[in-house]
Amino acid sequence: MRVFVTGASGWIGSAVVPELLNSGHQVVGLARSDESAKALADAGVEVERGSLDDLDLLYAAASASDGVIHLAFKHELAFGGDFLGAATADRKAVEIFADALSGTDRPFVLASGLLGISPGQLVTERDGHVAPDASRVGEGPLTRWTTAEFVLSLASVGIRSSIVRLSPTNHGEGDNGFMATLVAIARDKGVAGYVGNGSNRWPAVHRLDSAKLFALALDSAPGGSTLHAVADEGVPIREVAEVIGRHLNVPVTSIAPEEAAEHFTWLSHFIAMDSPASSALTRELLGWQPVQLGLLADLDEGHYFKG
Repeated sequence: MRVFVTGASGWIGSAVVPELLNSGHQVVGLARSDESAKALADAGVEVERGSLDDLDLLYAAASASDGVIHLAFKHELAFGGDFLGAATADRKAVEIFADALSGTDRPFVLASGLLGISPGQLVTERDGHVAPDASRVGEGPLTRWTTAEFVLSLASVGIRSSIVRLSPTNHGEGDNGFMATLVAIARDKGVAGYVGNGSNRWPAVHRLDSAKLFALALDSAPGGSTLHAVADEGVPIREVAEVIGRHLNVPVTSIAPEEAAEHFTWLSHFIAMDSPASSALTRELLGWQPVQLGLLADLDEGHYFKG
């Protein structure tokens, strides 16, 4: 299968690409920079130079492929204060892919997210599909939510569409995401913090296990499938802080909710969320089984604390 992958050189994409190549697929990767293009070419990937804004290029690449995995997102724009702009660009790209693939029965796999779908409850693949308040759809996070729901609806127009809801932390050596940020904050502040009593939970998965799920979704997920990349259903953030504190030899401290924004900066909006999730239905549907280390064990490996 010839597979077009956006975000192919990113944190998840650079694990998905070897999975696809090892399964015998031909991979075409979108690359924004010379550095990304070289990394993809060195990995045996055919390179398409461009970005999510190059809609004609995206249409042509998708049309010439047997399937699409869409991992790219303008994270720099989103975390720079314009989440709506990033989510809007993402929606435009998805609509282009929908136009290119409509009526072909080809697979289209979208990376989505789990954090905050139903706070305080164990989220399953059946949850989070109720239409949001229409007055708030223009907000960035809800725009991205409606994009995921749009992708699921494409099963009705002849696309074998699926979404992979990613855990907020796809951990592993080389990670520069949430866990690396927590470690950096603890090192800078001299304390490993959590909000309140720290009992709020995050689902977690190793990025190599996520990569296997994307490959399985491409090959065999039925149209309209919601899949969960979840290995640990809910790791209490206080336990994460305890591992960080032990490795950095700093105190483990509760941060009052009113002080969280100053302490955790941009991460403060996420760090107090209680958002456990299950992947039982995904495992049953596709036979996916995470085999890598869990989050706490991976933190204890020590690679997050080098340097």
